[in-house]
Amino acid sequence: MAEQTATMSPRKWRIIGPGIVVAATGVGAGDLVATLVAGSNYGYLLLWAVIVGTVFKIVLVEGAGRYSLASGRTIFAGWRTLGRWTTWYFGPYIVVWGFVYGATAMLSSALPLATMLPAVPLEAWAIGTGLIGFALVWWGKYPLVEKVMALFVGIMFVTVVGAAVLTLPNLGEILAGLVPIIPEGGLITTLALAGGVGGTITLAAYGYWLREKGWSDASWMRVMRLDNAVAYVITGVFVIAMLIVGAELLYSANIAISTGDRGLLDLSGVLAERYGAVFGVIFLIGFWASSFSSLIGVWNGVSLMFADFVGTTRGLELDDRRMHAGGTYYRAYVLWLTFPPMILVFLGQPIAVILAYGVLGALFMPFLALTLLGLLNTDRTPKEWRNGWFGNALLAICALVFLALGANELIKAITGFVTNLQGGA
Repeated sequence: MAEQTATMSPRKWRIIGPGIVVAATGVGAGDLVATLVAGSNYGYLLLWAVIVGTVFKIVLVEGAGRYSLASGRTIFAGWRTLGRWTTWYFGPYIVVWGFVYGATAMLSSALPLATMLPAVPLEAWAIGTGLIGFALVWWGKYPLVEKVMALFVGIMFVTVVGAAVLTLPNLGEILAGLVPIIPEGGLITTLALAGGVGGTITLAAYGYWLREKGWSDASWMRVMRLDNAVAYVITGVFVIAMLIVGAELLYSANIAISTGDRGLLDLSGVLAERYGAVFGVIFLIGFWASSFSSLIGVWNGVSLMFADFVGTTRGLELDDRRMHAGGTYYRAYVLWLTFPPMILVFLGQPIAVILAYGVLGALFMPFLALTLLGLLNTDRTPKEWRNGWFGNALLAICALVFLALGANELIKAITGFVTNLQGGA
């Protein structure tokens, strides 16, 4: 009955929430730059990979949400039923990831601000954004987080899609990009583009945001699926828009940009030169919105995951206040995300930590896909909500793609570590 009431309401837009939060969190500056660089290098050839990546994330997030609603358990509680190895993996991962991500998120959010107002040092902007994020999520008020994220999505839509519209894209070339083609020497780029649309660990946080929203059982299943699909269609629009900008503005003019977040600074300069300084500033605001929305989402969602991890490991009941937003464990991780990483903002990120972060980050997606296969095909999920052959096929493909990307990242990390050792010697 709850589902019927929600889905039949004439004001359906009010039910859209957690999907927007997870999508806005997942689409950071790094995702936009990766898509932009792909467009600048290959034109529209990899448009199909962006769409495949969007489908991958819809499948993964829907699986995480379906398990949470159907079983009444959190995703971490589900992982625990698969064996102790999941705890041994996830525990170190969430600690290391949080430490390094805290610094990178603050610096990413600070870059466009420091560019617009260079009189204030980058480090000061980074610390300031971290403290603002800390203040917004400390009390764990989900309705506030949802409203802030919806605002940022609106800003991103105006700036990112607006930039694509300004370039007057070629419809015929866009349609040609729907044909699956892997350019010569572009296999890893293709896989990375398909695997990098919209988040890593934050995908698993979706079930916690569902709980915060009040969608707590299987009666909300259709609503959840609508919420997730709409959110990732919006995500797809963002990344396709950046591919269009890369193809039309950079590829056609043979303009190279930096990798990493600074690529968006380069793009803002190109846009300012082509369309005027005002639009360059407007795009920088969109850059800031994409970065800061990721910061807010992680500060809130991954802190909920950590609280559940600690409480479940200690054997606490699900309704224990310490395991929820604003509770002791939640706030402990908010503190961990905010203050220790400030050391890295000033001192630079140690190579060993960066290597560990890169490897663990790349290996989280196959972990999620493989564990969802285990959770959604056994009696851990009620029979009516288990996977069919099509869902299993999509999850298996996701796992294979992410395993390939993880192996590539591991090889790069080992090569980098050996190179640095040799350089030190």
